[in-house]
Amino acid sequence: MKKDDSQHLLFAKSTNQLVWQLLEKKRRTAEEEEMMIEAAHASYFHWLKAGSRVNHQRGLWLVSRVYAAVKDAVNSLRYARKCLELTKRYPKEMQDFDLAYAYEANARASFLSKRSGEGKKFFALAKTAGEKIGDSEDKNIFFNDFKFNQLMK
Repeated sequence: MKKDDSQHLLFAKSTNQLVWQLLEKKRRTAEEEEMMIEAAHASYFHWLKAGSRVNHQRGLWLVSRVYAAVKDAVNSLRYARKCLELTKRYPKEMQDFDLAYAYEANARASFLSKRSGEGKKFFALAKTAGEKIGDSEDKNIFFNDFKFNQLMK
């Protein structure tokens, strides 16, 4: 690993952690929401420099999730679609739960975009993909991370 790569890796991880700290807050200020958006993009950028396609896919998922959290339907859907496209383009490089999360992002963004038909389709695909996750701990994390009934509201 080149020195630049190790620094990109460090920044990718630290900005990712910041995003999750902000996502998990019950209430965020406008400044915190802006910081969360910027940190998600920064994390994705650094994963592009030092990570694998799996890291790229998960970075796209996180950017989509952040935009969903701030109710920006257009950008949430944009990054969810990119996430799913990358997941499908390189399936052998992904873990089984990556497909479930890619569908989940599209379901969340579709419902947020008032595209309920699309949301229901991706909801069903996410649930089916989630059931196929081989590792029971990963499966539990996937189903506990998200309140699927809240996606459809």
